[in-house]
Amino acid sequence: MKIKIFLDTICGWCYIGHKKLFKALAEFKDRKFEVEYAPFLLNPDMPLAGIKRSDYLVMKFGSKENAQPMYDRMTEQAKSENLNFQLNDIQITPSTILSHILIDLSKGMKEQNSIVENIFKTYFIDAGNIGDPENLITIGVKNGLKKEIIKEAFESKKKRDEILEKNQLAYTMGITGVPLVTFNDQVAVQGAESTESIIEKIKKFN
Repeated sequence: MKIKIFLDTICGWCYIGHKKLFKALAEFKDRKFEVEYAPFLLNPDMPLAGIKRSDYLVMKFGSKENAQPMYDRMTEQAKSENLNFQLNDIQITPSTILSHILIDLSKGMKEQNSIVENIFKTYFIDAGNIGDPENLITIGVKNGLKKEIIKEAFESKKKRDEILEKNQLAYTMGITGVPLVTFNDQVAVQGAESTESIIEKIKKFN
């Protein structure tokens, strides 16, 4: 079965949903799944250097205080997946283009899922800057990619344009939010649905 995951790496619901999806897939040991990742940039115009988190929260929510109820809900949901989010420690809201380039570079590798998980962990649990090329290079090298190849991809305007084109394709498809997962090109999972719900949906697909 073909699975396509639309996500952004600064989307906490995407991290939670990613965990739930792979828990569900693990229940089908006799099934083969072909997983593909697709970028959906929540902030496509974000400068590559990112912006201060405090400034971003004012722009997005009016104030940090206005964002706190959403932070609290997300943190509680994350705990149910044994994820200890540290949202209030995040200092930078980054551009996610480079992180999507790294995910794209790992296409076809068994370590791709680990790379995605490492990117999420760096941001949401370690409160690290996933717009910083050095942090992403560390993740990539740890998971089997060559440093020189990653650096070359990060410096390539063509690679950045490819991510923006894929992002535009998601908009063209009518996708307005993530996480969103398709099974065999049919929308199957929207938002951070429960593992049980995902399992039942997988059963309906051959």
